[in-house]
Amino acid sequence: MIPTADSHFSALQKDVQPLAHNYGQVRTRIEAAARRAGRNPDDITLVAISKTQPLALVEMLYQIGHRHFGENRADEGIQKVLAARETFAPDADPISWHMIGHIQSRKAKSVVAGFDQVHSLDSIRLAQRLSRFAAENGTTVPLLLECNVSGEVSKHGFEAAQAATNTEQWETLTRAVTQIVELPYLKIHGLMTMAPIVNNPDAARPYFMALRKLRDRLATRFPESHWETLSMGMSSDFEVAIEEGATILRVGRAIFGERLSH
Repeated sequence: MIPTADSHFSALQKDVQPLAHNYGQVRTRIEAAARRAGRNPDDITLVAISKTQPLALVEMLYQIGHRHFGENRADEGIQKVLAARETFAPDADPISWHMIGHIQSRKAKSVVAGFDQVHSLDSIRLAQRLSRFAAENGTTVPLLLECNVSGEVSKHGFEAAQAATNTEQWETLTRAVTQIVELPYLKIHGLMTMAPIVNNPDAARPYFMALRKLRDRLATRFPESHWETLSMGMSSDFEVAIEEGATILRVGRAIFGERLSH
């Protein structure tokens, strides 16, 4: 039996209630943390991480009023981008799609075509490919440099765990940034990091602080670029990230619940 439009609407309303509750709670926590830190909550962008989540949940959150979503796999993300445009997110009121995951060089073309901002630029080679495909599309890619400030070998990003004290690491980083800022069709907006998974949110604070200080140092070294954005903080630690200056939060589980298996 094919569901009627009315039955679909009723089911959607039933399913959206827990999602709306979670979303409202996250928003409330963001506002409270910002106020405690003496910041304006409007200066903080919440990106709902929809990786592995069905398109239906993206649509529900869109109908609530949310417009920033993040994906970490190019193929899955592009499918959602296209499906959303075709069904519920028209060009007149689009979603802003954020690519937050590691990008294989061969996926650069589809990332440029589908995403509005890249958080995870982690190599000169990737920057060159993004610039090339952006030129072909006649567009400019807003991006963040992913920096590994924890030193964990499992994490992607430019090595920066010792950039504050290790001259060689700092010079290696600045050489890379020098090449990237010279590429056309790319626009640096700041930095992103993935903090270690910790039981105590405050244990992530040193990594958020390190990214902020690294951003400030790079802004002095490269004043011609824009360094206003710090993408850091996830479901378990975003309030601490706000206290340390985060301007973009990447929150999935606290909004959608436990991630679906792939």
